[in-house]
Amino acid sequence: MQGHNDSPLTNLGEIQACALAEEFKDIHFDEVYSSDLLRAKRTAEIITLERNITIKTTQALRERSYGSYEGKPYDVYNRALEKLLKKYKHASEEELFRLPLEGGGESREVAAVRFITFLREISVALPGKTILVVVHGGIMRYMLIKIGFAKIQELYHGIKNGAYIKLESDGVDFFVKETKGIGSKETV
Repeated sequence: MQGHNDSPLTNLGEIQACALAEEFKDIHFDEVYSSDLLRAKRTAEIITLERNITIKTTQALRERSYGSYEGKPYDVYNRALEKLLKKYKHASEEELFRLPLEGGGESREVAAVRFITFLREISVALPGKTILVVVHGGIMRYMLIKIGFAKIQELYHGIKNGAYIKLESDGVDFFVKETKGIGSKETV
């Protein structure tokens, strides 16, 4: 579990970022924002390598905090999650979305609201602009769930490295125009 743990982009991640750079080569970006974590920042650097544009980093775009589970193997987190889900077996999907992690981690909702707040702020500040925002798979997943694009189970393991979402916003609502590498809703 990485969460807020800072780690460099892997070799595979570099290859995937180069593929995104090629896919986005004909898109003009007015601004570029990235999580301040090394793996996301490096992805943004690779995508914008041939462009004269400054990358603005922020903690608001960090992956969800997994608290005491960060740096531990996924199976440790998954066992704890199974226990938690048994405890809340009658909870609705909305209640589970709001449920904070034991060990000090963020709930899915807190992570989603953090990301959505950032997106709303830049959409109001930069109307009509094309903005590249480089974030982590988890925070993308929670944002999509929060805006009603998908249910938790549809995106449980459904964000691939190199995935992207093309959004439009009026400063309040978000309109998913296209996705790639996103769970069962591969294309919109």
